Amino acid sequence: MSHFAQRCGLHDAAREAACQQTARLIEASGIQRVRLGWCDVHGMLRGKTLMAPAAIKALRDGVGMVGTMMLKDTADRTAWKVFEPGGTSDLPGFAGAANLMLLPDPAGFIELPWSPGTGWLRCQPWFQDATPVALDSRRVLQQALARLAQAGYGLKTGLEVEFHIYRITDTAPQLDPERADWPGLPPSVEMIHPGYNLQSEAMIDMADEPLAIVMHTAQALGLPLQSIEIELGPSQVEAVFDATDALTAADQMVLFRNGVRQALRRAGYHATFMCRPPFPHIMSSGWHLHQSLVDLKTGRNACMRDAPAPGTTSLDAQHTLSDVASHWLAGLLTHARGMTPLCTPTINGFARFRPNALAPQSVLWGRDNRGAMLRVVGGAGDQATRIENRIGEPAANPYLYIAAQIHAGLDGLHNRLQPPSASETPYADGSEKIPTSLPDGLLALASDAALCAGFGPEVVHHFCRVKRSEIERHAQAEDKTDFERREYFART
Repeated sequence: MSHFAQRCGLHDAAREAACQQTARLIEASGIQRVRLGWCDVHGMLRGKTLMAPAAIKALRDGVGMVGTMMLKDTADRTAWKVFEPGGTSDLPGFAGAANLMLLPDPAGFIELPWSPGTGWLRCQPWFQDATPVALDSRRVLQQALARLAQAGYGLKTGLEVEFHIYRITDTAPQLDPERADWPGLPPSVEMIHPGYNLQSEAMIDMADEPLAIVMHTAQALGLPLQSIEIELGPSQVEAVFDATDALTAADQMVLFRNGVRQALRRAGYHATFMCRPPFPHIMSSGWHLHQSLVDLKTGRNACMRDAPAPGTTSLDAQHTLSDVASHWLAGLLTHARGMTPLCTPTINGFARFRPNALAPQSVLWGRDNRGAMLRVVGGAGDQATRIENRIGEPAANPYLYIAAQIHAGLDGLHNRLQPPSASETPYADGSEKIPTSLPDGLLALASDAALCAGFGPEVVHHFCRVKRSEIERHAQAEDKTDFERREYFART
């Protein structure tokens, strides 16, 4: 009788060899328990902890999980009425909180450096009949990359992530059973550095202990960490990673956020990837996504051109970018409003779009201009030529964020769209604005035909409904700051 991985059409000789290798690693290393994790629509890891023998069995047979885990908003409220007749008519297979199956990737086994005796396996959800779950965000990116490959290209991305680290002074607000709520409060915290001294070596030294934990955690997880820096805001830092293929980069972002939060918490620190923590004088955190196309036949950076196009100036895209990349840039601009909620998916994140704050406000591009939504970096003959999208927040689901770039860029490529001239005044009036709120962003996404076709209507509908649940609860909250403190600062 075939096992579950075979029925899913995934299991071949190579996967069987990987299963055997992972089983040997678990047994030889003395691993006692293995966390089976998958990434939800909000970019957060969820999963189960299995004892070592059960985890080895799950490599081929999978393990059940409640289907409502895929229907949760940011407060863990189920956005569908799964126990009412017709409550999930728009999502077949989820009625009655029916089980899904988590199937691990045996090649992705790691040991968690902050939790001795604990292994980890990346999983993806499947229906019990061995059909894939379209709502799985990692699958969404895999399908986008497959579509890009049909056009002859791969995508290389680099992570540049800002976030905040605080020292915990009191866990009582979070752990006092008398104050438990849904969602609950975060711990009381203090800053690790006072801020407003960008890349100060003195402040790096002041924050040495938590930054060392970040470094050791990232390196032990095998992540290509390039640098850790002091950002401008109080208690704000930035991590920069070497560029890699897009799916690997997305996996790395999920691991990094999860890992540093847990490792820092054990040492008495609270890390948050919330865009704007709920304190005065805060500086917003962004996630700047560097991207370049790769010619799958040659491996060459398809964004680079050998020489500027004749008759162009530095304000013309084809002075710096190849024709292909110019079309890609135009696609990102054309679909910027619709992609915004996929790149900045929280109510809190939209407060980042302010003038002269190194965050975008308008749909435009600039030549090495950090005020523009899209920053074009490099030049003719430069192998590092790329486009940096500065619209994202660090809490974004990386699979959806990156998939949005692909579907937008492909539309520009297929329709040979041409970008306007670069802007040298990104905060001036007169340009089309980025959506100013999450509700406006969802409307823009729902009305973007190319993005809806690329992602598929089921995925877009699911994302929008989950986010509207968040919006409705925020509208009902009497204290908006307290809502964001509980909803984002305690969890994100």
